[in-house]
Amino acid sequence: MTKHPLPGSERQVAAGSKVVAQCDPSETIQVVVVLRRKDEQQFTQLMKKIEAGAPDAKPLSRDELEQRFGAAAEDIAKLKTFASQHGLTVVREDASARTVVLSGTIAQFQAAFDVKLQHYEHHSMGRFRGRTGAISVPDDLHGVVTAVLGLDNRPQARPHFRIRPPFAPAKARQASFTPLQLASMYQFPQGDGSGQCIGIIELGGGYRTADLTSYFSSLGVGSPKVVAVGVDQGGNHPTGDPNGPDGEVTLDIEIAGAIAPAATIAVYFTVNSDAGFIDAVSRAVHDTKNKPSVISISWGAPENVWTAQSMTAFNDVLQSAAAIGVTVCAASGDSGSTDGVGDGGDHVDFPSSSPYVLACGGTSVQGSGHKVTHEVVWNDGADGGSTGGGVSGTFPVPAWQEGLSTKGTQGGKTALTGRGVPDVAGDASPLTGYDVLVDGSNTVVGGTSAVAPLWAALIARINGAKGTPVGFVNPKLYKAAGACNDITQGNNGSYAATTGWDACTGLGSPNGVKVAAAL
Repeated sequence: MTKHPLPGSERQVAAGSKVVAQCDPSETIQVVVVLRRKDEQQFTQLMKKIEAGAPDAKPLSRDELEQRFGAAAEDIAKLKTFASQHGLTVVREDASARTVVLSGTIAQFQAAFDVKLQHYEHHSMGRFRGRTGAISVPDDLHGVVTAVLGLDNRPQARPHFRIRPPFAPAKARQASFTPLQLASMYQFPQGDGSGQCIGIIELGGGYRTADLTSYFSSLGVGSPKVVAVGVDQGGNHPTGDPNGPDGEVTLDIEIAGAIAPAATIAVYFTVNSDAGFIDAVSRAVHDTKNKPSVISISWGAPENVWTAQSMTAFNDVLQSAAAIGVTVCAASGDSGSTDGVGDGGDHVDFPSSSPYVLACGGTSVQGSGHKVTHEVVWNDGADGGSTGGGVSGTFPVPAWQEGLSTKGTQGGKTALTGRGVPDVAGDASPLTGYDVLVDGSNTVVGGTSAVAPLWAALIARINGAKGTPVGFVNPKLYKAAGACNDITQGNNGSYAATTGWDACTGLGSPNGVKVAAAL
């Protein structure tokens, strides 16, 4: 049987890692296989309308998405036959998400996809199962299978939050705000997110109900309904360390829940791998029980550490979200224009670089009463963090960013050559951060991680008031740039703020009432 390399599946050895052991051939693992979309041509035409903000571009229902653009029954049947031939078991199939989860031994998967799996050790990623080279598929699955995820389970992403250091520089002006204070300063419209569900994606950690109850009580708001949804081997598992992933999880819930207390908060917990991350977002997008109308993602990684198949599979999920009218807000990163990559170049963070998300950058805010008195690009230096932003090396310029340019720190302007990041911004500096309660400790947290749930909660308020989801908001926001407070001071390393859109804070921070009017 002829086999073909799966395009974009090539894996490199993680820099700094070494092989420490062979995988046990009898160990059982699960792998996610992604299949092609039915009627790709019609779907592309629909998305062109949605991306252009065409008034007749109506979002699909989740049922319509499955019926018209899910996986074909014959494609699922082909994969199940292939699985049976290799002794693999089908754990779950989802025609809407176009995924089939397979279970089998290491030996069976190695034979099925022509890969060699080994255990690696890395100074920061720890021990993980990895592979190198490409995955192969047989003739009858060539062009049918678009991704095979989970053979390699190296940690894929990092959370974009920063806890305020105990001793900040003396020259720094410090302040902290509750989410409700920031909602007031940003003139969020009245509302509580009634009837809405906010989906939050988490790749580790957990929350303590006692923390949430105490926190919301201290703000004088009712506790929202919080639902933990386990994806793959994920679950609500608080570590007790506020500096770890618990800090991310609790930050996201407390910001979203404070601003939209009548909304349901569905937290999708998964494992930190490309398969886990993509599967969790897919579960949220296609969730017919909780039906989130907006999703917040505060995790990500530089584009260059993703495989092409992973980015394509993830972007397809985000495209499906746009097609059914689900808004996705994603943090742009906390390491400036390099996104923490030490190769001397500039990089953007994914999934915020996907053209189907609202990419959320960061600012540093000063306020008095219910007003913002001064707001600049968040840049607290190399150790303190700064907003991610720049130009995608993967995704082309979307229709709603045509004609825009970046401004360099040295003053020159350059026309966009790829999708520009971020789209919008909000308070992110730990020195002007958010008052939160994590693992029993009151602390102040910043990072673009905070901006994604801030915008998600704003969208939930707007959706609740309108009675219908605003959906894919980017085209409308770019046509109504005055809906955001333009940030014109500061830089994130290579890029400088300027009038209008820039690669530091996008269109700016929200004027909630004007954003609602624009949508």
